[in-house]
Amino acid sequence: MDKDPSVNVLGGPLAPCGTEPMTGFFRDGLCDTCAADRGSHTVCAVLTAEFLAYSKYVGNDLSTPRPEFRFPGLRPGDRWCLCAGRFAQAAEEGAAPKVDLAATHRRALEVVPRAVLEAHALDAAG
Repeated sequence: MDKDPSVNVLGGPLAPCGTEPMTGFFRDGLCDTCAADRGSHTVCAVLTAEFLAYSKYVGNDLSTPRPEFRFPGLRPGDRWCLCAGRFAQAAEEGAAPKVDLAATHRRALEVVPRAVLEAHALDAAG
């Protein structure tokens, strides 16, 4: 699996998203992607209780540990590479978490408008 170039939505080098727990399609802490990443795990989010509840409600329980997959379960404050489509859906529903733009892969822009990402940026006002 060849990775796409590691470039963020700002046009710079992709920054790490999170390592505790280890995130990313490649489980290397980066929101890198490739052709095999059908979910486009490209949005680096700082998770909130609201988003975790929303995700569980729409069928993707990220908070329950799944030891058989070496998945610890996520908690508010964890940094995680979200599927771009799920982030877009959560943004439409008013449940999107904050986003680290420097750690969000540019391929996220194929699914999520830049203005939506910027509105949820960690350093955005509000």
